[in-house]
Amino acid sequence: MENAQRVDEVRIDGWRVNVPTQAAAIDLVSEAMQKAQNCTVFTLNLDHLVKLREDAKFRDAYQQATFVTADGAPVVRIGRRTWPELERTTGADLMLPLSVAAAEAGQPVFLFGSSDEVLARTRQVLAEATGGKLNIVGAVSPPRGFDPEGELADQYIDDIRRSGARLCFVLLGAPKQELFSVRAAQAGAGCSFICVGAAADFLAGLAVRAPEFVQRLGLEWFWRLAQEPRRLGPRYAKCALLLARLELRRLTGAGTAAQTPG
Repeated sequence: MENAQRVDEVRIDGWRVNVPTQAAAIDLVSEAMQKAQNCTVFTLNLDHLVKLREDAKFRDAYQQATFVTADGAPVVRIGRRTWPELERTTGADLMLPLSVAAAEAGQPVFLFGSSDEVLARTRQVLAEATGGKLNIVGAVSPPRGFDPEGELADQYIDDIRRSGARLCFVLLGAPKQELFSVRAAQAGAGCSFICVGAAADFLAGLAVRAPEFVQRLGLEWFWRLAQEPRRLGPRYAKCALLLARLELRRLTGAGTAAQTPG
């Protein structure tokens, strides 16, 4: 009997996911930090898949991502058809454990994005969580309307490089955080750029994440929708439509929503 073929990545609507679990993501980033390597971590979810169909720059950034995890129950469910080991790994799942790993390894950290209020509170929370061991060498909230590919972005990238940070949490939301992270990694900052979206809002206690049992049921999207219906309603409607299209395509045999690269 032949052994089952080992799967190292899966394609979801044509986009690569190459990190199966939170533990794998932490190991990969920890190694990159130790070696001062440039890398990026994206978390693929349905909202990203919608934006990838609409935004050429976002597509280009995703094509250059170093590591991509599966974020969201629908993405995980689709991916598991080909890669059973796949687990949900969000930006919010990564921020605290990676901070702990950086603290234990003595690696400096930079926070980029969000607001001054959130950054200040996040610094306090991370300091408490790591027993004061985490070395946060910079925390910057860019101005409203920040262009992740503009001159100011390059100045911030230089600031991150000169800070000596080996880990940078990018809190700009998609697609800005992905565009900025790829640009920074290409500039040779010697740093791992982790796109974590609103993760700091949860850490700072300014937003409430769904309870774990809700997350396990794959209903965190519903929790967030109930909290912010006007902002998230139109976005989630697009996500639902795309998911229906992917499932219909699979059922009719007009292609597969999840596929290993050929």
